[in-house]
Amino acid sequence: MRELVAGLAARPEVSARAFAVSFRGRARLADVVPAGVPVRSRPVPARLARLAWQRADHPSAAWLAGPTDVVHGPNYVVPPGGGAAEVVTVSDLSAVRFPEMCSRDVLQWPGLLTRALARGAWVHTISESVGDEVRALHPGAADRVVAVPLAVRRPPPETPATDAAAGRHLAGGPRYVLALGTVEPRKDLPALVAAFDVLAADDPELRLVLAGPDGLGVEALTAARERARHRRRIVRLGWVSDDQRLALLRGAAVVAYASTYEGFGFVPLEAIGAGTPVVATAVGALPEVLADGGLLVPPGDVDALAEGLARVLGDDALVADLLARGQRRLDAYTWDATVGGLVDLYRRAADAR
Repeated sequence: MRELVAGLAARPEVSARAFAVSFRGRARLADVVPAGVPVRSRPVPARLARLAWQRADHPSAAWLAGPTDVVHGPNYVVPPGGGAAEVVTVSDLSAVRFPEMCSRDVLQWPGLLTRALARGAWVHTISESVGDEVRALHPGAADRVVAVPLAVRRPPPETPATDAAAGRHLAGGPRYVLALGTVEPRKDLPALVAAFDVLAADDPELRLVLAGPDGLGVEALTAARERARHRRRIVRLGWVSDDQRLALLRGAAVVAYASTYEGFGFVPLEAIGAGTPVVATAVGALPEVLADGGLLVPPGDVDALAEGLARVLGDDALVADLLARGQRRLDAYTWDATVGGLVDLYRRAADAR
């Protein structure tokens, strides 16, 4: 959202306004939007708003944000337009495909999406893969589902806080496999722990670093670590700062992305930008986004994941080839293209009102 709002604010044909559906967080919105973007926030708790939208079309975007041509809900839920065209971003279909992995709040959005589509809302998906899923789920609205991929910024120049040495210091060793992101079931970190355990038997210097805040998958990850023979070389860092995140990416020998389902894949692209090869599962949007820029393995296959990681760790020529191909994938995903694609979508939605 930071990149999107900044990009919209820079376009002369667009007048962007930011709003928040939040009671506790509404006062912080002005501190995070780009300069020159007006902010309007009503004191409406998000949970109460979602409950209201399950039954009625109030509070509307016109009341929340003021008069507007298009209202964009960037996180699965869009307020009823109140005269404005509606666009809602759907990042993946976890709440539909894997409801057992989702919180109660997340499980509300499929019903809210159905209501929004009945009002004529347009759906922005962050990959063609997710777009195809939404069209299959809501065939009657297929012509209002538009894929506009997201993007990643190339990393800034190295500093002592963000270079590879800083990452290796955080990892506690010179060679490590990195997994980055919130601990949740669909990231399948237990499978990665098991694959690392296979590798570690023949590589006494190798470590596995798991960086990211706790989520619903903590108990399964903890159990997997306790089963691992080489658990003393599994480093759990928890939440990391932006500088630490970049340092870890730069210092890693390989980034592992063992997801069982993915709507886009920021981390693999960030890793490529940092000059680190990626081994990822061939699920969801990952084959679309990475293509030949990463080594893809079947999901849920511990042996295949271990073999893929071993190949990258032991083959410098393969690493160089993957990174060269990965850079071309990175060039295909820019925020300018994302903002331009969304402005086109806004125009289509507004014209269709």
